[in-house]
Amino acid sequence: MPIYEYRCQQCRAVASVFVRSVSNHVPPACSLCGSDAMERRMSTFAMGKTTAGVHEASPMDSRSQDYYSDPRNIGRHVEESFTKHGVDMPDSVRQSIDAARSGEAPKGLDL
Repeated sequence: MPIYEYRCQQCRAVASVFVRSVSNHVPPACSLCGSDAMERRMSTFAMGKTTAGVHEASPMDSRSQDYYSDPRNIGRHVEESFTKHGVDMPDSVRQSIDAARSGEAPKGLDL
């Protein structure tokens, strides 16, 4: 279900048109002036990222002083160790890592 972008040739406004199916043609009209003189534009797109993809794209080295200032890196070594050894991570460990990544300090640690 694509979203197409159009520019009005009369008032130059940009409009987005949601289409339920690629084969279903929807004639665009300007939401500002009502004109049907619309020109299709090349629009941007987004791609989802997996946690692994984000981690791989992280430019920091674990020896860097700033490595752990990036919350995505909190618990990374622990996660990798559990995976490497084929052991299921306990829920309590997963919850602690997720809490730390969301900004919550681990219990018993004053920051």
